[in-house]
Amino acid sequence: MDDNRENNKIITRFEDLVRQRKKIFSSSSEHALDAILDSSQPAALVHSFSEEDFFFLIHDIGIEDSYQLLTLASDRQWEYIVDLETWEKDRIELASVTRWFDLLFKVDPSRFIRWFLEQKTEFIEYYLYKNIEVKIRETDQDPSDFGDAFFTLDDIFYIRFLDDSFYVSPHENGSDKDIKAQREAFLFKFLKMLSAFDHVTYQKILMESSSLIPAETEEEEYRLRSMRLAEKGFLPYEEAIGLYQPLSVKQFKKKSPKFTTKDPERKLLLPLPIYPTGMIEKEHLFANALKRIDIDDILEQVQNEFAGLCNRLVAADQKTVREKEKLKPIVQKACGYINIGLEGLIEDDGVFDVNRCSKLIQKYSLANIFKVGYGYALNLKWHAEKWQKKSWFGKEGLLISFWGEEWLGVLGGLLLNRPMFYDNYKTGVLYRDFIAMEDIRKTEKALNEIIAFDDLFSKMNITPEPIVDGFLTHKNLILTIWARHYLGLSVEPLALSVDELHIFFDDLWEIADPPRHIRLIMKEKFLTFLSDQTGQSNEDISRKLGYSLENLFNELESEYGKIAIKDLDPKYIHLFLVNRAP
Repeated sequence: MDDNRENNKIITRFEDLVRQRKKIFSSSSEHALDAILDSSQPAALVHSFSEEDFFFLIHDIGIEDSYQLLTLASDRQWEYIVDLETWEKDRIELASVTRWFDLLFKVDPSRFIRWFLEQKTEFIEYYLYKNIEVKIRETDQDPSDFGDAFFTLDDIFYIRFLDDSFYVSPHENGSDKDIKAQREAFLFKFLKMLSAFDHVTYQKILMESSSLIPAETEEEEYRLRSMRLAEKGFLPYEEAIGLYQPLSVKQFKKKSPKFTTKDPERKLLLPLPIYPTGMIEKEHLFANALKRIDIDDILEQVQNEFAGLCNRLVAADQKTVREKEKLKPIVQKACGYINIGLEGLIEDDGVFDVNRCSKLIQKYSLANIFKVGYGYALNLKWHAEKWQKKSWFGKEGLLISFWGEEWLGVLGGLLLNRPMFYDNYKTGVLYRDFIAMEDIRKTEKALNEIIAFDDLFSKMNITPEPIVDGFLTHKNLILTIWARHYLGLSVEPLALSVDELHIFFDDLWEIADPPRHIRLIMKEKFLTFLSDQTGQSNEDISRKLGYSLENLFNELESEYGKIAIKDLDPKYIHLFLVNRAP
């Protein structure tokens, strides 16, 4: 009975810490710091943060303003910061090590000494090997033999700061001189403190640091770091990149379910990351599926899995993520492809149901659902690349800009190493990751229209000529050829004169005064012209390109329907090839 009462107390305290953390993350960084320090148990609250959340928190608040939080932080939180901040891929970044060791030493010198002796001895010894030279004075040796660059704390071990191995990362701020001065100041204080703490240990550390094999030590430290970060989802790049290996719906259904606990009374009591799940857009399918999970324990497991997936994406994309704003695109990408994967899996079953989505994310790995979603985007990329190799415009040596701004954007996004959706600044960016099946369908529709237009050109006996004024696009090419045919000129991609364009425009519009609309008979003649040139029926052309051709006519009306024909200026006409010379 007493055990149950004690367990209930622990659970109650844990749940209270969770509520406090969520409240802190929903507030500004300034208020977050005050809320933690004003807590009745600030140390317990800080320790309850996951390592990832604590890392983002101190960067949001500002490192220089987070000294008190770093003092309260656990050893695991310290180690996580050092693991992320002091490595450049698989190499230790010495300038970053100086910066962070100097900071942690200032926070609590005694604790720093104990921490490194218990957990980071080899790492510190490697750092010392790279930064100092150690010589031992013999009993009959004069100290002046070592030169002025050496100093000693015990008249036995003489130390000199090295300059030849000093390297400043391009990511570090400050001049070489400032960083070197910081290094020397830190090392002197650190060695002096270590000597006072335990002089025998001080001598032992100096001896070991001067005799270690640096390549082996760095490799072993990298191995240990990789193991620690793998627990958080930060897999080595060669493993993390496997997240972009697509899965078809058929392949997905052969995958084994993941393990999840289903005891509603069980409490994980783990410091789960809050930042990633807190950034999920509320209207997303994945977010709605999470809301349908009514067992807290399972919800926490899925949220923890999602945080690990985001970390794996960071590793796969080789991003440096320190602030929440840089984490947001990662979360959006993860959510987006999970959304697409869920939509694809549900559509395959023929039933669109959020409850079905909720069951899928509880039963199957989020990484595998992500792969299904990414597979849809990758299939579009492969389709575009396969078509480009045998396309008419490619054989003619035309640039991708031939397809105009909108289609250029679509193709440009698909032909990137990792396909992107052409957003055209509708959400503030030119390209973004696919976030819903609607993006896939929209891009696929545009790609099919491009391919159909390219197929149309391939069936016409034309060879595009370089133009001096303006740019050649699929729009001005097809309209110019039609206009020349209508006027009884040779069907070649040659520019019209201004007078020829005026004659064509006289017959194009329904009425003489603006705003004008294109005559229906002219649209029918255009379709007949394409049929005669390609050998395709009017119905086939309409089925494949009806939407694109109607948009082309709408653009004509928008651009020129409000302007009197006599006022048309060749300099501003881009939907036809026109001689601009007087």
